[in-house]
Amino acid sequence: MNRSAAMVQFLQFSSGFIVMGYLVAGLFFLRFWRDTRDRLFAVFAVAFWLLGLQRLLLALIDVEAEHEALFYLLRLVGFLLIIWAVVDKNRVRANAGRVVRRRAKLRVS
Repeated sequence: MNRSAAMVQFLQFSSGFIVMGYLVAGLFFLRFWRDTRDRLFAVFAVAFWLLGLQRLLLALIDVEAEHEALFYLLRLVGFLLIIWAVVDKNRVRANAGRVVRRRAKLRVS
């Protein structure tokens, strides 16, 4: 086995570990969502599963370099979901703080 074939095998092997990590992380976030029903955890679970799917597809399908970018759109969607979930969580928390302050002002008045 030459050096490039060994490198390909190593990359596929390490991709398997990365896919497994993404899937396990998604399962943890799914469990947290089941316990809390917080939308943040559900979105994180879906995002990590998309990241795992992208890595799995790259490892299993022999793609030419110019078409590989299409698979990275899945990765982009995963990261955009994570950003959206964090922003949404902070927006909801900020709105809840405004409601509490408004109620406090009404009680004082």
